[in-house]
Amino acid sequence: MHETGLIRDLVHRLEAAARDAGAEKVSGAEVWLGALSQMSAEHFREHFDAEVRGTVAEGAKLTLEVSNDLGDPRAQSVVLQSVELKV
Repeated sequence: MHETGLIRDLVHRLEAAARDAGAEKVSGAEVWLGALSQMSAEHFREHFDAEVRGTVAEGAKLTLEVSNDLGDPRAQSVVLQSVELKV
């Protein structure tokens, strides 16, 4: 499933950010969903919650921004905009 791969990659990036910063936990993440990413905010959140179980990102506050701009060059993308870490 395409969505699972995208979200799994995002979780790996969150884990790497925590590891690189010496953080014990990811407490928040802000993600931008392109208009053509084929995921609603609710669908993304469900997959995210499943993928973060048992990781340093479990329980992280997920903030989603959903674009409606079909002409945006990132319209098919899922973009990690920021990460909040607990050191």
